[in-house]
Amino acid sequence: MTESDCLFCRIVAGEIPSTVVHESATTFAFRDLHPQASTHVLVVPRAHYSDAVDLVKGDPGLMDDLIGAAGEIAGQEGISESGYRLVFNTGPDGGQTVFHAHLHLLGGEPLGLFGRG
Repeated sequence: MTESDCLFCRIVAGEIPSTVVHESATTFAFRDLHPQASTHVLVVPRAHYSDAVDLVKGDPGLMDDLIGAAGEIAGQEGISESGYRLVFNTGPDGGQTVFHAHLHLLGGEPLGLFGRG
């Protein structure tokens, strides 16, 4: 996949509209179109990396930026005290459907246990 074909690269470039909640020089965050919790924000690097492992291999410091941005957004959304979940899906079996590294910030309600229940 090329960056011009990547959905999230096109969102970051402003070619596809999104509800932006945070921007920095290295990160871009927007509301998920199909939220899985009351608060569901996607935090993506502006640069294209196919998944979290590719991102760490290419620019390890960028992971700090993504998690820091998620923490700031959690504060803005009023979920810092009650708690939230940060998730990277990697590969098809991991649930990744867009192959541009992205961090899911979920919260705003009790999320329960994680994994098979």
